[in-house]
Amino acid sequence: MGRFTQGFYGYAVALAICLAGVALFLLITPQSRTEHIPAVDYKIDLANAARSAPYEIEAPRQVLPNWIPNSSTLTQNGGTVTWRLGFATGKRMHAMLAQSNEQPAAAFANRMANTDKATGSRQINGATWEERFRSDKNQRSLVRILPDHAVVVTGSADWQELTALAASLAPQSTPAA
Repeated sequence: MGRFTQGFYGYAVALAICLAGVALFLLITPQSRTEHIPAVDYKIDLANAARSAPYEIEAPRQVLPNWIPNSSTLTQNGGTVTWRLGFATGKRMHAMLAQSNEQPAAAFANRMANTDKATGSRQINGATWEERFRSDKNQRSLVRILPDHAVVVTGSADWQELTALAASLAPQSTPAA
């Protein structure tokens, strides 16, 4: 018995037993090779935002094909209502819709876009959206500042996907109590 508890031979046997145990564990543990992105149902946050916001909430008419809504956050601080809705896009990049009546609205937009520098503009459904790009974060943003609130579509998604999200937005009516 002393042979197995002393010296290099004992060390090698113990290491072999440990490696065999790890190999057995990996062999019998179920492993998934399919992608799994947890989806969230944002309808309750949308209804609460539309009910409590002093501005007109915008949301996608329907979730875009192959997109997965994966986060929804509604915050209320005094009279300020902010709603953020995140997606995994069809190309599996990130896109987020953020809107708030935080004042000044430009400060909210700058914080969400991580920059205050406009790089261009584009017309989407008759509205002018300001383009912003922050290369060190690979973040593109479409910003629309309205008199009473700001709407920002941002993320690592390409311009085509962000434009599709912005084009899908529609004003939401206040739900009945």
